[in-house]
Amino acid sequence: MTDQKHIHIISHTHWDREWYLPYEKHHVLLIKLMDRLLDTLEKDPEFKSFHLDGQTIILDDYLQVRPDRREKLEKYIREGRLHIGPWYILQDEFLTSSEANIRNLQYGMKDALQWGGISKVGYFPDSFGNMGQGPQILSQAGINNAVFGRGVKPTGFNNMVSDAEQYESPYSEMLWRSPDGSSVLGILFANWYCNGNEVPVDEKEAKQYWEQHLSSLEKYAASPHMLMMNGCDHQPIQIDLPEAIETAKKLYPEISFTHSNFNKYVENLTASLPDDLKVIDGELRSQQTDGWGTLVNTASARVYIKQMNQLGQALLEKVAEPLATFAYLNGEEYNHHLLEYAWKTLMQNHPHDSICGCSVDEVHREMVTRFEKSKHVAEAVIDESLEALSNKINTTGFEKWGEDALAFTVYNTTGWERTGTVSITLDVRRDYFSEGVKKQELKQFPLGERIVVDKAGAEYSVTVEDLGIAFDYDLPEEKFRQPYMARRVRLTFEAQQVPAMGYKTFALVQSSSSQKQDSLIPGENQLENDFLHVNINENGSLTVTNKGNGRTFEELGVYEDSGDIGNEYMYKQSHDQKTLTTKDVIANVKVVEDTAYQAAYEITHEWEIPKSASELLEQEQKELVGFKGRKSGRSEENIPFKITTIVTLEKNSKGINVEASFNNQAKDHRLRALFPTAIQTDVHHVDSIFEVATRSNQPSEEWTNPDNSQHQQAFVDVRNEEHGLTVANLGLNEYEVLRDGRNTIAITLLRSVGELGDWGHFPTPEAQCLGEHTVSLRIYPHAGEEDATKAYQDAYQFQVPWTVKQTGIHDGELPTAKSFLEWNAPNLSFSSLKVSGQTGDVLTRWFNMTNENNPLLVRTLKGTSSAYKSNVIEEKQETLQSNESSEVQIPVKPYEIVTIGFEK
Repeated sequence: MTDQKHIHIISHTHWDREWYLPYEKHHVLLIKLMDRLLDTLEKDPEFKSFHLDGQTIILDDYLQVRPDRREKLEKYIREGRLHIGPWYILQDEFLTSSEANIRNLQYGMKDALQWGGISKVGYFPDSFGNMGQGPQILSQAGINNAVFGRGVKPTGFNNMVSDAEQYESPYSEMLWRSPDGSSVLGILFANWYCNGNEVPVDEKEAKQYWEQHLSSLEKYAASPHMLMMNGCDHQPIQIDLPEAIETAKKLYPEISFTHSNFNKYVENLTASLPDDLKVIDGELRSQQTDGWGTLVNTASARVYIKQMNQLGQALLEKVAEPLATFAYLNGEEYNHHLLEYAWKTLMQNHPHDSICGCSVDEVHREMVTRFEKSKHVAEAVIDESLEALSNKINTTGFEKWGEDALAFTVYNTTGWERTGTVSITLDVRRDYFSEGVKKQELKQFPLGERIVVDKAGAEYSVTVEDLGIAFDYDLPEEKFRQPYMARRVRLTFEAQQVPAMGYKTFALVQSSSSQKQDSLIPGENQLENDFLHVNINENGSLTVTNKGNGRTFEELGVYEDSGDIGNEYMYKQSHDQKTLTTKDVIANVKVVEDTAYQAAYEITHEWEIPKSASELLEQEQKELVGFKGRKSGRSEENIPFKITTIVTLEKNSKGINVEASFNNQAKDHRLRALFPTAIQTDVHHVDSIFEVATRSNQPSEEWTNPDNSQHQQAFVDVRNEEHGLTVANLGLNEYEVLRDGRNTIAITLLRSVGELGDWGHFPTPEAQCLGEHTVSLRIYPHAGEEDATKAYQDAYQFQVPWTVKQTGIHDGELPTAKSFLEWNAPNLSFSSLKVSGQTGDVLTRWFNMTNENNPLLVRTLKGTSSAYKSNVIEEKQETLQSNESSEVQIPVKPYEIVTIGFEK
């Protein structure tokens, strides 16, 4: 390069809160590092600045132990010497939900601004791949760049610089573009984020150091402004860096060396870039590599953690926030403080070494506690909102069924009208301790014959289970706790056409007529409704016919088990390639439910699989034999492995629910469920972050890993113009479309391994995941292109639990059925409904699933004044005009994430 070289040296430490040490041990090290950093900033004005790893939680962690240092922290942040944000934590983007990625940015930027400064850098130093909508999200947040360490060549396994002839980008700088066309400057740590670590002060050592490092910098730099990251994982700060920089200036007077920061570096870099930067589109998943360094199998490490995360996210973003917003629109307070606490507690489990399941056992034990804490807060917010809302519903219309009518409300917090099977526990009678409990009368209280009705008088078949008497209590706001005994029943029925973002009220009432005993079981080992026919084969697999177009899918749900001699990061099949399936195992099949609204079969496989890997594996692990070079096979000793599968078909459902339970006592193996599609196509479609991503069935030519597993969120779909099969999941984030000639969708249900992996020997016996497991899937055949978005909507609804609440017979200002948010746009997916903590406005969000323009029509929310287009950090962009019907119409571009605010 002819221009003067400018070396920007940024001091930092990459701070994994927990990883190869438990959180509190890393925490102690953080306190020492921060103490030393603040002392250095105070004593040495030439130590210009420090980048605090892009995550504001470090400040919270430090102040837990050192609250006396708050003023110093704030001083250096406001002076621009400590650079913080924009994230709350450094998440794994693919294993956290779309809205969790947004909340992470929202809370991180909010905290950074309260501290007095923000680093405007899209910082992804160690994410295991990057979401395709990253540029759109960052652009909406006012950030014009992204800095990342993985996902694009020229880096290979363990971030070694590759010398292959073909690169996704010839430079470490590139334009990274989202599917909607938004782009940011992408900056790859081609020499990793420790390429400026431990700069020597001694001239002789410095000369050798700089000759090597300058050569590596120039190899991929597109600009004379080049980046050196002075720090690494949990790296103590280099307090003599100013002296080291002076040595470098003395040795190379023709080069400018600056103790820099990202804001300054990006500004200088942007002004000096050439015109031939490569455009990199969409997801950054290291596809043009050998396939061993993608770390994608963290998607299946410790599956139980992913399942808890899916539930925690769904409860917060898809239940608690919408319900709290419904209540807010009807005069109640919105619990910003509680929801922020719940979100932050949940997000403490979202760092890449945490949610990825690739840490020592102590880390993941603590994660379970955090998941429970966040869940409990979400449930408390949900209960409070349900109580407030249900008390406002006018249920007097049920009085005509008698004084013992038991009213209850079913809430649908998804973006589409919903029909499905719902269960609720009702108190038929309560005796409060303060008034005297008559236990015998409670036990003998007659239940009679009952049915479920709605206000219009429509009758619903119901199953009523007598639960006997139970202890419970109320916690009134103005009284001491009120314990009682109740006579209880659990009823199950099909709630039909519950409005989107709303509710429908029903009642359990006395009936003199017997219920119609329809059945969804037309013959032995069969299920059928108006849309699907299911035949359960001798080996327990399913033959499913889509009655709409006649397409039949065969051998769905065969189980596969293979040996795994890898680690928490990577799956590596055992050297003997021993793979077993249930294809030739005779299953025991029996009916477990047969009602007018749903039917279910229990399928039991009494199987045997190898007990573990051979003894060689432990030796190879201790001797740090790389997983690619291991020779261990599977044990010759087999142990029983029983899988119990419940297959359920509902009366008005176009999908089949599958729930499998098993007690895993085997080690070093991977269990998958197989769904052959036999659909001819070269690509498939998968739910990712704010997009349905299209991915190739065949990996790149450079891919040498026999396994081609990938990340998913809610579903994976294989389709062509005429036929399609979507398989949805709850917290099962790993899948593979097999190159078997049948385009089989393989969903990982369990992966058992015994070590962390990476840079040393860290045994993780709890990563073997011994014990009881239950996994949930949903099979949805459809008519290909024209029907795909309906399949995706169904998969998104599958993620969200129904919410129910018993109420009394009382007057109220709300009708018995209502939608709080009415909208229409066939190709958009609803994502979020919440209240802004800054303005009190109601914020709604969608994303376009397709490459077509799609107008969004939204009815103005009751109790709000005007509508406006917002962005992902809830800033007002432009006012939207409503028509005479109080409707707002907004054009939505292909793949656009659109947020609309309603002023309260």
